[in-house]
Amino acid sequence: MANFNKVMLIGRLTRDPETRAFANGGMVTKIGFAVTNRKKNAQTGAWEDEPMFIDCDVFNRGENGKLADLVRDRCRKGSQIMIEGRLQLDSWQDKTTGQNRSKHMIVVDNVQLLDPRPAGDENSGGGGGGSYSGGSRAPMGGGARPNAPSGSGYSQQNDGPPDDHDDNDTGSSAGGGTNAEIPF
Repeated sequence: MANFNKVMLIGRLTRDPETRAFANGGMVTKIGFAVTNRKKNAQTGAWEDEPMFIDCDVFNRGENGKLADLVRDRCRKGSQIMIEGRLQLDSWQDKTTGQNRSKHMIVVDNVQLLDPRPAGDENSGGGGGGSYSGGSRAPMGGGARPNAPSGSGYSQQNDGPPDDHDDNDTGSSAGGGTNAEIPF
């Protein structure tokens, strides 16, 4: 039987990114990520948000991989991003109780920034979020990113996230935004 491990999510950061450098020069940026599912309450008939919180690791990988740097420099608590990556089971032994513990997390391969860039950003290229991939993988959408080396695995979209939503939807999503911000 074939195996396939791919995750694509749109959500918001639950805390500021935390970066740790390795002795070999590598780097990992750890983020808390929240996505919201909506379900209808059987008793009241009202739609309710059901948040899910996920820990993610973003590495600097490959020849030109600077994805961890990008997330560290451009994202903050509440930033809306799209991540693409794979599920991984993280296991450890609890130091206080000695019990074996585990949790699922996401190792991020690609990031798309969905928040608009602030005015006056020197690399704004017309505003909108950017799409970035780690290592030599193909970037997601968009044209060339200004000031990026050719073949670096970076791309920049010159428009923001799609705006095809129902203006009557006033529910909230993870991080305090509205569901109208999610492009599906």
